[in-house]
Amino acid sequence: MATITRFEDLEVWKLAGEQAKEIYLLTQQGSFSKDFELKNQINASAGSAMDNIAEGFERFTNKEFSQFLVISKGSNGEVRSQLYRARDRNHITEDILKIRLEFSIMLGNKIKSFLDYLGSSKYKNKPRKKG
Repeated sequence: MATITRFEDLEVWKLAGEQAKEIYLLTQQGSFSKDFELKNQINASAGSAMDNIAEGFERFTNKEFSQFLVISKGSNGEVRSQLYRARDRNHITEDILKIRLEFSIMLGNKIKSFLDYLGSSKYKNKPRKKG
């Protein structure tokens, strides 16, 4: 695996950013745009999934990074739960729900795989090089 020196190069961060963008676009349409509480919650959760990957990367150890990845994975789970609420409030269709859930599940699996990788690293408690 090549050494990554910027969080912007992480696949999981890019995917989380894609999810945040797609969620934002969904919340700008139709009745979803007027459900301010749910709209704000789901956008905050999607942003948190992305932002915690970045914040964790900027920490000094893989142990600290892993803690932020766990938070990111949890925020991603919140996005999925909020998507069900959006469907139940008729803000999104079953088809949109299915597409977004599949993406969110894939992202969660990638975050988990990355966590497993960091946990198995022989450098998990040593400082990482900073770019």
